[in-house]
Amino acid sequence: MKRKKFGLSNVLINLFFIVGSLMFILPFVLIISASFTEENALLENGYQLIPSVFSTEAYKYVFRSPEQLLDSYKITIIYSFIATILAVMVMSMMAYPLSKPNYKYKKPATYIILFTMLFSGGLVPQYIWFTRYLHLGDTIWVYIFPYLVSGFHVIVIKTFFQGLPQSLTEAAKIDGASELQTYFKIVLPLSKPVIATIALLNLLGRWNDWNTALIYIQSTELYSLQYLLQKILREVEFVQAMAESSPIAGINLDLTNLPSETIRFAMCMVAAGPMLIVFPFFQKYFAKGLTVGAVKG
Repeated sequence: MKRKKFGLSNVLINLFFIVGSLMFILPFVLIISASFTEENALLENGYQLIPSVFSTEAYKYVFRSPEQLLDSYKITIIYSFIATILAVMVMSMMAYPLSKPNYKYKKPATYIILFTMLFSGGLVPQYIWFTRYLHLGDTIWVYIFPYLVSGFHVIVIKTFFQGLPQSLTEAAKIDGASELQTYFKIVLPLSKPVIATIALLNLLGRWNDWNTALIYIQSTELYSLQYLLQKILREVEFVQAMAESSPIAGINLDLTNLPSETIRFAMCMVAAGPMLIVFPFFQKYFAKGLTVGAVKG
């Protein structure tokens, strides 16, 4: 067996990837370390890979109302996965006829999709439409239905479908398969990379959504996880500001020691934890699905 040469170029390539990996890993380690660091120690010593003074005060404050946090987790998980499944189904079914060269309305439908990528009606008409006419306000459905279709994602899926061998769909038609049978039994099984990629992008977008709850939700039991964490952070900042500007002399409110900095990192870990578990299952499809779907066509 021939021994592989390990020259300067290989050393530089390996060094480049090691440095690149550290650039992604070290910030995450710093976030974990900062979330477990005592507030004053973090302000005095700065960010360190190992906590200078270990503390769990930030997590205690985040979990001070575990029932509310668990409810927000439950709501976020439910609507994120339901909305992702529905979005993938709707967008892939839109992309399937658009990928056909003989589809009669291909051009006008594509123009309409591209138009939605460039122009929007704005927040006020959207709010009126969702609340007054669709009656989605303060319901879990406002997280799911309004954002089922993304024009960019439809184009990516369409481009991927166009790259599939046409001989397979033609053979299915010769065997008597309908369009739905061809779509479910041939096209979708061959499109796992792009479907997994679009599903992951939708799942991340839904999971990180806090703006919808801010605008449309009033009931605390329907708060999304991200909005709840934002609310906790605003409460901490408000209490600290009130304590520091209090004109009452001689009274020690002891509110300035709230973990305003470390709580930010604790919230990052609480919010990102489930996605860190989900991502490895999509990772092997992610790069292939995004590049093939975006480059071809």
